[in-house]
Amino acid sequence: MRSILLAAAIAALPLTAISAAEPTKDTSAWWGHIKVLASNAYEGRLTGSPGYMKAAHYVAAKFKAAGLQPGGDKGTYFQSVRYLQEDVDAAHSTVALIDGGKATPLGVGPDLVLGSRDAQPANIEAPLVFLGYGLHLPEAGYDDFAGQDIKGKIVVILGGGPDTLSAALKSHASSTELPKALEAAGAVGIVRLLNPKAMDIPWGRMIGNATQPGMRLAAPDLQIYHAPIFAAQVNPESAPKLFAKSGHSFAELLALADAHQPLPRFALNQSLKASVVTQTHAITSPNVVGVLPGSDPSLKAQYVVVSAHLDHLGVGEPIEGDKVYHGAMDNAAGVAAMIETAKALHATHAHPKRSIVFVAIAGEEKGLLGSKAFAEHPTVKKSAIVADINMDEFLPLFPLKHLLILGEGESTLGDQAREVAASRGYDTLPDPAPDRNIFVRSDQYSFIKTGVPSVALKVQGLPGSPEAQMDKDWNTYRYHAPQDDLSQPVDLKSADDFDAFLLALLNHVADTKARPVWHKDSFFARFAKSPAAVGN
Repeated sequence: MRSILLAAAIAALPLTAISAAEPTKDTSAWWGHIKVLASNAYEGRLTGSPGYMKAAHYVAAKFKAAGLQPGGDKGTYFQSVRYLQEDVDAAHSTVALIDGGKATPLGVGPDLVLGSRDAQPANIEAPLVFLGYGLHLPEAGYDDFAGQDIKGKIVVILGGGPDTLSAALKSHASSTELPKALEAAGAVGIVRLLNPKAMDIPWGRMIGNATQPGMRLAAPDLQIYHAPIFAAQVNPESAPKLFAKSGHSFAELLALADAHQPLPRFALNQSLKASVVTQTHAITSPNVVGVLPGSDPSLKAQYVVVSAHLDHLGVGEPIEGDKVYHGAMDNAAGVAAMIETAKALHATHAHPKRSIVFVAIAGEEKGLLGSKAFAEHPTVKKSAIVADINMDEFLPLFPLKHLLILGEGESTLGDQAREVAASRGYDTLPDPAPDRNIFVRSDQYSFIKTGVPSVALKVQGLPGSPEAQMDKDWNTYRYHAPQDDLSQPVDLKSADDFDAFLLALLNHVADTKARPVWHKDSFFARFAKSPAAVGN
């Protein structure tokens, strides 16, 4: 009965995101925003750049036109966020393996790329130790740090984890617990080895992307490390050099990782010596925040957050003659969906019961920084945020028949998303590549870590289908490349259907009397701020 009533209620909603005629790139309102934000004039919307500020003002104007109230600082649509920008001078930086006084140079670019998100030491020489996956999860019975002396050493890890751990647990450990464990154990560096089967983009593109500046939040309480730490990623083709004196091979470790087996831990019997040249300077770049007040006298004091990152990669190394990293699908598409949904909600003149906060986020490409700043220090009452629904690269490349709802099984918010999808004739699919860690690689994760039930939404194809191959090809050839541009083919009807689904989901979540809660058996329930935020 509940499903029937839900379907009837949703069917009655005015779905203004769907046009009567088949949309074209000239008539689609959703595509109209992308044509602006992903144009050359916005120069790839790098956080802190003039192009990003131009985009922020565009979104603020659209929020105002959609009837949203300013939700930023001092009565504006902007929440100012301070960053430290780190530029690595790769041409004048050097790295070498040291064995008994003999140096084997590693080329910055061909062999490895240097991290720029956190402060690098100017000079370092330290022993290398392989620490398996680098997972510190003693509460789950798995700890690569157990019994290991890594003080004063550079830790080398391979991405992945054993199949005894959930994808969510592995992802959280790799992104959040690892830095804390490294710092507590006194490690002085981290070198990540890439599994070719889990790489989003080819190594050549990673070299180009490494020329981009890195960033970290300026506020000390929001920084990951409290002292400089050496950081690098190694080209899989160059990784065997690190194991030359260890008695192990990189191929052996890859085979274990591909089988999701535990990895050994051992000294690499070489040291790494590096000189890293960097420049650091302060910048500010705002999140854009608009609020649709709720209609219920009581529930309007609670907030459902809708988020999508506005930033992209700016101007960088040219590929096929284009040096502007346009970010059309990543993520002007998500921002456009947010704007159109805000317009549709305002047009009904019957606001949902809860208030809805729309946030266009800076710094996502630099490590989820803008969302971390908002989630930890929101412009609305922190304890009153009940849910986050995030769009990042939702990829309407083909008709919407199936949805990927990241976080679907973690909370009642995921249950609601699945119910609304079913009421509209869509089924939901599991994450096809859990080892890519995508659930913790976009802005919903910042809200999750503050205890807020969250989901991320994506148009998905069935495994092995032509649609799934289209998705894979997009990641190979367009993800984080200038070719994520206005010339690429998209399914505009699919985008409108996605916007209509998002509208229905928002209304459902905002109008349901009970606030979303974590499922008791969810790993992420540990972040809940009170027992009431966890279900029975």
